[in-house]
Amino acid sequence: MGTLRRSFALFSASWAVLRQDKELVLLPVVAAIASGVAIAPFLIGAFLASPGASESDGSVSLSIGSWVLLLLGYVVSAYVTIFFQSALVLAANDRMTGGNPTLASALSMAGRNAGRILPWAIISATVSVVLQAIQERAGFIGRIVVGLVGLAWTLVTMLVLPILVIEEVGVGDALKRSASAFKRTWGENVVGNGGIGIVGMLLFLLGLLVAGPIIAIGATNSNTPLVVVGVVLLVIWTVLVSAFASALSAVFRTALYRFAVLGEEPGGFTHEMVAGAFRTKTGRGASA
Repeated sequence: MGTLRRSFALFSASWAVLRQDKELVLLPVVAAIASGVAIAPFLIGAFLASPGASESDGSVSLSIGSWVLLLLGYVVSAYVTIFFQSALVLAANDRMTGGNPTLASALSMAGRNAGRILPWAIISATVSVVLQAIQERAGFIGRIVVGLVGLAWTLVTMLVLPILVIEEVGVGDALKRSASAFKRTWGENVVGNGGIGIVGMLLFLLGLLVAGPIIAIGATNSNTPLVVVGVVLLVIWTVLVSAFASALSAVFRTALYRFAVLGEEPGGFTHEMVAGAFRTKTGRGASA
């Protein structure tokens, strides 16, 4: 119960920061659209370069060229996603240090780090592809092990992006410092992101409670327009909840960076909120 209370306290604090710049919630939405547009040519190219259905079960056998295009597309998609994530992180950091960020300023700050985040996008995409490939070929136990490895990677690299774009250092340095900060701030799991995830799930269920009956009534009465309305409402609500949770997560990640790496108490967060959620080995925040 104590962990749950801290989770919701961190969520409230993150929202207190984000609500001053509500327009930043649009960044995850734009990121999803831009990522889809960016990867589309690679998907089309991979399909056209494949030899067609050649396996015994009728599945499509991809050529080497198709695999290369898919990998490049994954890297491009990862880069676009990370670019907009960096915009959110930099905007949150600007707010926490007394600034007044806007969409334009957030994108401008991210643009100045466009080259710096490319190596991290390549590393992130490569690790994701390798882990996914191994997981698909592993047995039940192997999938669990690979899943745990992926979780560990996510936790250890949580602060890479804030360190990378705020301090404008190299990827190698950011990885080392993120791993070091993780060692000092391990605790009862990532309570803040866990709380944001719980709230996101509850918000999704709230939308499902509203749209679900509409869809069910329409399906029961063979009312196609009503079903379409319910589905559209649910999709829009899901997108909004995802964008909201993504923006909150970026705010929290930035706050954790300022606490764990710089030893500061970020604006909008009390010392008890952050220190209680991320207990260090020494019982206090660690400075850089």
